[in-house]
Amino acid sequence: MSQYITPDLKRWLREQLQAGVGVKDLVQSMTAAGWQQKLALQAVADAKIDGWFGADDKPGVALPEPDIANGRCVLDAGDREVHVLTTVQHPRVVVFGNLLGADECQAIIEAARPRMARSETVAESAEGSEVNAARTSRGMFFERGELPVIAALEARIAKLLRWPVQNGEGLQVLHYQPGAEYQPHYDYFDAKHASTPSILKRGGQRVATLVMYLNTPTRGGATTFPDIKMAVQPVQGHAAFFSYAQPDPSSLSLHGGAPVLEGEKWVATKWLRQGKFE
Repeated sequence: MSQYITPDLKRWLREQLQAGVGVKDLVQSMTAAGWQQKLALQAVADAKIDGWFGADDKPGVALPEPDIANGRCVLDAGDREVHVLTTVQHPRVVVFGNLLGADECQAIIEAARPRMARSETVAESAEGSEVNAARTSRGMFFERGELPVIAALEARIAKLLRWPVQNGEGLQVLHYQPGAEYQPHYDYFDAKHASTPSILKRGGQRVATLVMYLNTPTRGGATTFPDIKMAVQPVQGHAAFFSYAQPDPSSLSLHGGAPVLEGEKWVATKWLRQGKFE
């Protein structure tokens, strides 16, 4: 085995970790194949995404992650070049520009508009979902690949974030009118909620979120991260990506949609699961 840390090696390590192989076992496999232990440990560390467990027998956690090593500013997303505007290491936040074109944004809005209904959240004390006063938007879900514009966007996201299309939930579109908001919350499924066990059977835990802005409000509507006092302005075609290795507040993934102060806000959200979402 070559002693160089190549993209193929990193990809292999990520796949092994996603499958639940322990970090210690990976290092042992590499040393058995001729790697120096120090270099094997470095290879694992180099491949890791923020939030892994340490170098012990606990399984590592592979996460969606754009290829922004070495300060890349423009990424190949297959059918489109996407710009990297801002990055934060912990919590892992990446703001993208040029993820969608204006025509795509409008097509998604128009396809979603007739199907909008009051947004709900996961029920805390019973199965299913419920209306929550903390979330005052209207929304709907597309099936994965339901329309050509949706299928093209999902393929673009999969390449950009290096995560399988089948590990993504259907695209959700939300509409916020003046005063509407989504108070700070976490996107992972809370173990204390009654619905969580059945939800996790459909692809495991959520590990990342991509919020895509389909229009630009006149004022307000930022995606906020209270733990780090960060706000991402909702500019058409831009997107905010964030991941969370553990379903715990220590992920610092608390976020919200600030009230729209003037105009309206349309967003599309893609949640990514550990495994195949069915």
